Amino acid sequence: MGQEIDQEEFSPEDFERYAARLQEGLAALEAVLARPGFGEGPPSIGAELEFFLVDERGDPLRKNTDVLAADPDPRLTVELDRFNLECNASPQPLAGRPFTAIREELDLLIAKLQGAAASQGGRVVMTGILPTLRESDFSANAETMTDLPRFRAISRSVRSMRRERFDIRIDGDEPLTFFADDVTVEGANAGFQAHLRVDPADFAPTYNAVQLTTAPVLAAAANSPTFLGRRLWQETRIALFKQAVDERRESWEGWRPPRVSLGNGWVRESAFELFHETVALHAPFLPVVGDEDPLAVVRAGGVPRLDEVRLHHGTVWRWNRGIYDPKGGGHLRVELRSLPAGPSVVDMVANAAFHLGLALGLRDEAAWMTTALPFKYAEQNLYRAAQYGLSATLLWPSEKPPSPQPVSAADLVLELIPVAQRGLESGGVDASEAHELLAVVEERVRSRRTGSDWQLGSLARHEERLARPDALRAMLADYIEAQATGAPVHSWDF
Repeated sequence: MGQEIDQEEFSPEDFERYAARLQEGLAALEAVLARPGFGEGPPSIGAELEFFLVDERGDPLRKNTDVLAADPDPRLTVELDRFNLECNASPQPLAGRPFTAIREELDLLIAKLQGAAASQGGRVVMTGILPTLRESDFSANAETMTDLPRFRAISRSVRSMRRERFDIRIDGDEPLTFFADDVTVEGANAGFQAHLRVDPADFAPTYNAVQLTTAPVLAAAANSPTFLGRRLWQETRIALFKQAVDERRESWEGWRPPRVSLGNGWVRESAFELFHETVALHAPFLPVVGDEDPLAVVRAGGVPRLDEVRLHHGTVWRWNRGIYDPKGGGHLRVELRSLPAGPSVVDMVANAAFHLGLALGLRDEAAWMTTALPFKYAEQNLYRAAQYGLSATLLWPSEKPPSPQPVSAADLVLELIPVAQRGLESGGVDASEAHELLAVVEERVRSRRTGSDWQLGSLARHEERLARPDALRAMLADYIEAQATGAPVHSWDF
């Protein structure tokens, strides 16, 4: 979805040409992936971080383009809503101290953004869902969407397929029912995405290990406990994002898979399965056909861009996604998308290190573990972790039958930390860096203070003297102050 497009309206002929090009692109991708040596190389990691812009009261500030104009760094970009921004950290070799490099670059970019935001009377905040959002921020006349063709085009496509309002229903301590007019409610979510470059031969077990461990990692990383003034899930983003871009008409299309999900099963052999599945199961939103003949490029021995396949794949938001990138001779990445933004940079980097370490530490065991845990239980685990956080009970594969076995999410995280340490070291990460970051996760779990736990505790304290809207603003003000210290959330005071 980061690809720039100029067209906003499409004809039936556009969709026909696009469908044909998608099939050509899939054939080209299959051929490229079969080439000996394609995509092989040292592993590397990267990261993307999404922000909210707020004014002095903590309310959303719709000035993302003005902020970027004040500091046009190419690593910074706008997102769907006018109060959203994103920064992209440079890829780093996995060997050495890559997480330190990413952390230092993020600190630099955040400082640049804070300065640019201050010039517009605002601040940037890293959190999964901004606590001060209101229903009026997503009304039809709120002018919330960033004024770019790609955002208008995708909103138009989703609305034309759905033909009814977006019905947001989330249970929890204070259940929410909310009807949104368009996809701008997706901008209520902000995440921290990590990327891992892998050799094609290692993709399937690595991806499956990532899928398998998403739930316990998310339980320890939760940072989105409220939306529209309601206390909902520990990681409400998981429920909200799924419904925010759901083009299915629930009255008769609920049988189709959603565009936001953990997926539809374990990968059996290669990354190609994910791209083929995306084309087979999901109708295109943006039928923009480029000038490349992908099969001709492959026949000539080149590496095709596959613009159409990549664009379509980018409009299916799996919580973990396979990425084909033509740069540098072409390669594959696993994108980890479930982690929320915040609470601090060190918390986010530690979460990513934990998840990536588990991917490397368990990929050699992925075959028996995915046999012992049917995929439907991995999906159920995701929703349990999102709803209950460290208090969730998850199902985990066991070498001794019966499998799977129930386990406390908090206990499972602590059991998995040594596995992540071994995985990171096997990838060449400096042992002391891995230990320092995993200690952050361990302390957070032992203290039972995730970002969501802190937000809910702070909110409860402020509600002793303030009504909910003012208590949310007061909580956010404390959150911003604590975030500015750079300290991990388990050390924050209420």
